[in-house]
Amino acid sequence: MGQAQSDEEKEVTLQNIQELYRKFASECPSGNLHLHEFKRIFGVSSNSMEEESAYMENVFRSFDTNQDNKIDFMEYVAALHLVLRGKLEDKLRWSFKVYDRDGNGRLDRREVQHLVKIIYKLKKQNDASTQENIDDICDRIFEFVDKNKDGQISLEEFIEGAEKDPWVMDQLKLDFRPSGWFIEQREKHP
Repeated sequence: MGQAQSDEEKEVTLQNIQELYRKFASECPSGNLHLHEFKRIFGVSSNSMEEESAYMENVFRSFDTNQDNKIDFMEYVAALHLVLRGKLEDKLRWSFKVYDRDGNGRLDRREVQHLVKIIYKLKKQNDASTQENIDDICDRIFEFVDKNKDGQISLEEFIEGAEKDPWVMDQLKLDFRPSGWFIEQREKHP
């Protein structure tokens, strides 16, 4: 008969979107979400590491599709839709865009080390053993993903590697849990 809905599919209903808009409008009376507000939502403050801040700026820019340095409600809903309900390949394409700091369409070893370091910091797994293992994690990612062994990861290699290897997927994924934030905010302000 009908397919059972996953928890993620059940999380955002029309009523949730209406509530989200009400919350968005009250938190962002200008109708726009600015970078400093975006960082605050994800717990990145002025006291955060420069790397975390730069990473969140890349994420912000990826959601700011018209590049006007603010996220309007439609961009915000599109971002939530991608993160909550987007297909795996779309999420991986978006992740690659965020990780490709220089925009050249390839991830080099420095970019991968940087992203692994930031992901672990933002996941709050910032213990000494993790920091010592970043080079090892990076080496292993390149071993699994860089199929042509050119020292760079293309978008195609990135998608293929992440889809085929759960460990690689876990290392390259930052689970923002925006649905958790949304639910938490809704409970604070009924």
